[in-house]
Amino acid sequence: MAISLDDPKKLKPLASQAHQVAMNMLRPISRKYDRAEHAYPTELDMLAAMIDGLSESGASEGAGAAGVRRDEKPEGKEKGTKNGANLASVMSIAEMCWGDVGLLLSMPRQGLGNSAIASVANDEQSERFAGVWAGMAITEPGVGSDSANIKTTAVLDGDEYVINGEKIYVTSGDRADHIVVWATLDRELGRAAIKSFVVAKGTPGMRVERLEHKLGIRASDTAAIIFENCRVPKENLLGSPEIDTKQGFAGAMATFDNTRPLVASMAVGCAKAALDLTRDLLTQAGVEIDYDRPAHVQSAAAAKFLQMEADWEGARLLMMQAAWMADNREPNSLEASMAKAKAGRVGSDITLSCVELCGSVGFSEGELLEKWARDSKILDIFEGTQQIQQLIIARRILGLSSAELK
Repeated sequence: MAISLDDPKKLKPLASQAHQVAMNMLRPISRKYDRAEHAYPTELDMLAAMIDGLSESGASEGAGAAGVRRDEKPEGKEKGTKNGANLASVMSIAEMCWGDVGLLLSMPRQGLGNSAIASVANDEQSERFAGVWAGMAITEPGVGSDSANIKTTAVLDGDEYVINGEKIYVTSGDRADHIVVWATLDRELGRAAIKSFVVAKGTPGMRVERLEHKLGIRASDTAAIIFENCRVPKENLLGSPEIDTKQGFAGAMATFDNTRPLVASMAVGCAKAALDLTRDLLTQAGVEIDYDRPAHVQSAAAAKFLQMEADWEGARLLMMQAAWMADNREPNSLEASMAKAKAGRVGSDITLSCVELCGSVGFSEGELLEKWARDSKILDIFEGTQQIQQLIIARRILGLSSAELK
């Protein structure tokens, strides 16, 4: 079977448009909002309106947050493969993060909660929540990467669920107009009882406790949110309210099959920005990078750069594979974790190495290299840390359960 490693032709115009936006709209304000932490980037409102227009016209082909749905087959499956919204999303997001990761994460109506809605919601919910800006609240104090240990509870009381608990590190937690909250219906039933709920901003019993001060992605607001007897309509439970102990955590985890390739694409884009600038700075310094000669006969700086490019290409291909599998409704949990693990690690390695290669220029605020090094670190942490991804990968390859391999 022949495998094409080229970007799909029909998606290249979208990626090109995203690159132009990154270069002309995001890069010029990147440093401004890095310094003005928690200030809302008002320039993004016009960009969000443009993306909404593309989506309504059908021309976006995945400009926003797409979902992974296993219960339907892509159109034209009998004719071959499909390059659709998930692949388009990772390609366009990578280009946008070439501009600025924090600003991409601040885009209205493109939150990680939107991906959760797209992945888990039924048809009625998908229509009802169309156009919302949804953050996603998973992490709790003492409950980081082990999402199955969630303590926040949701108790059915008549036609409403009553939610109690605390969530931390919620991206867009203050700016988003809705929050997708992960909570358990019954702690004794473990991970099978964990469901996600859509909570509108301003709902009584929900409050933003604080905004975090962060190393990177400072343009993006990261909030701690308290839920005290917060009542939400039972129709806002995403997907089925039934607790299926056989399915376990699979329903909730399907969200990650989509969001992990998206985070991988953020790392790929940020690392590409660092590589592009470093290549230019090395060239200006007289360092020649020769692709026709072995690395070991070139300068140490050139050899290091060639190794970084190879690592970056591996991460990019894993990202593309995971997204392509989602478009074709193929189970991609293993590939999504592989892409996220590789891109997260490579992204941090590349951006820090680029700072090192460029010396004092890389370390100063005269260039954006130091900022990209700060921004990229979170991409190896959120949506499942490097260590958790490796654990998931090991379980999938060895065929072991979470109880068998901890």
